[in-house]
Amino acid sequence: MRAEMRRGGTDDRSGSPDMAFFDLPLTALRDYRPERDEPSDFDAFWRRTLEETRSHQLDARFERAETGLARLEVYDVSFAGFGGHRIKAWLLLPRERAGPLPCVVEFIGYGGGRSAPWDWLLWSAVGYAHLVMDTRGQGSASLPGDTPDPAPAGDPHHPGFLTRGVLDKDTLYYRRVYTDAVRAVEAARAHPAVDPGRIAVGGGSQGGGIALAVAGLVPDVAAVLSDVPFLSHIRHATEITDAAPYQEVARFCTVHRDRIEQVFANLAYVDGMHFAARATAPALFSVGLMDQICPPSTVFASFNHYVGPKEIRVWPYNHHEGGGTFQVGEKLQYLARLWS
Repeated sequence: MRAEMRRGGTDDRSGSPDMAFFDLPLTALRDYRPERDEPSDFDAFWRRTLEETRSHQLDARFERAETGLARLEVYDVSFAGFGGHRIKAWLLLPRERAGPLPCVVEFIGYGGGRSAPWDWLLWSAVGYAHLVMDTRGQGSASLPGDTPDPAPAGDPHHPGFLTRGVLDKDTLYYRRVYTDAVRAVEAARAHPAVDPGRIAVGGGSQGGGIALAVAGLVPDVAAVLSDVPFLSHIRHATEITDAAPYQEVARFCTVHRDRIEQVFANLAYVDGMHFAARATAPALFSVGLMDQICPPSTVFASFNHYVGPKEIRVWPYNHHEGGGTFQVGEKLQYLARLWS
């Protein structure tokens, strides 16, 4: 399976050209609301995680970057994420602005990094502020990244990120990433050009999964843009697709036959369905019905559990690219309606 590409999707095909529908029919997907295997201490776990992180000063730093983008102000951003670790980001602002701006905080797809600021021009071209968070330890599979993951590798894991630290809920890789993402919202709000009451979080694939987690952890975000989200209905995903990255978990369990229940009990702390059940901001989802990387039933599992106002755009003949440029247009219109 091909490596994940920029913005948070994979390349334009998630499988062979003759791929067909493989998941539930759309009529069943719209009603698909599986039982959630939520840990009993889910809220306490995340409350403790964020309290520990906030014991470190956010210390958001915005350094002007000279980019040649004449109509934009660009800032090289860093802030204290999980464990006080420094997380990098870009902040792009239109030079011409009358007051504080709505802001889109964007998270990146699996393996990708923040790259260069000129790779992220859409939202500032609309007139919004735009913060792009680098993903710790990633940025070598597609777009380059600048943020290390200082946490020790810990227990054995399959190559990749999904099983890193999976044998202990406290060492889960995505515990760190989700916490970084919450702090990215706080960093955006710390800049005087940003309207703290109008923050949207978004991304595709891994980025869409991170955005969904933030929506469940930060109750006052204004909007969620979750395209073909990864990290949802995780155990089910490993049972119906052999595509990466979910394949990482299956391969780990192939070797660690005696740790299967432990693996999924810990991954439940980062499953998008549980965050969706706590998220109340208006949300726009998207799904590709031929997507084998993030199968449709995993997307609808989170969408149908989402408690806030929600819409979903369904792209029947598309793979993990979802709606592509068509979905970009949908997001533009969606935020314009919210922020008009």
